[in-house]
Amino acid sequence: MTKIREKLVERRSFIRLRKPIAVTYTISESDKVHNVTAKDISAEGLRFQTSDKGLKEGDTLELRLDIPEVANPVHVNGKIMWKKKLSLEDNAPFDVGTEILGIEEDNKNTFSKFLCDLIYNLPEDVKNAKNKS
Repeated sequence: MTKIREKLVERRSFIRLRKPIAVTYTISESDKVHNVTAKDISAEGLRFQTSDKGLKEGDTLELRLDIPEVANPVHVNGKIMWKKKLSLEDNAPFDVGTEILGIEEDNKNTFSKFLCDLIYNLPEDVKNAKNKS
């Protein structure tokens, strides 16, 4: 078991937080607006589910994150890093992993505080899980 753990490499720099957040996105140079819910989020990216078949790796997105209990949404630019169909059914949705490329200057503190609050409120066993491996 320890030999397997030694070979595992965590590629993420930041913990992924499972917190549903309403997200609105548009593909750059498109007017079509899509409403989705982020499944998880971190300081460097987020994952959401969509039925939008037109998305592809490398597409840049303009995202609006509706942070709970915050009056104004956080505006983010992102890039699709991966897209995975959730089942073999024709109309199955996709999971989409998006890297955050930039956050509007006015929104950086709001976004950082939101993530810090989520981390601060994690159960202790989750906070310490990374140190145990």
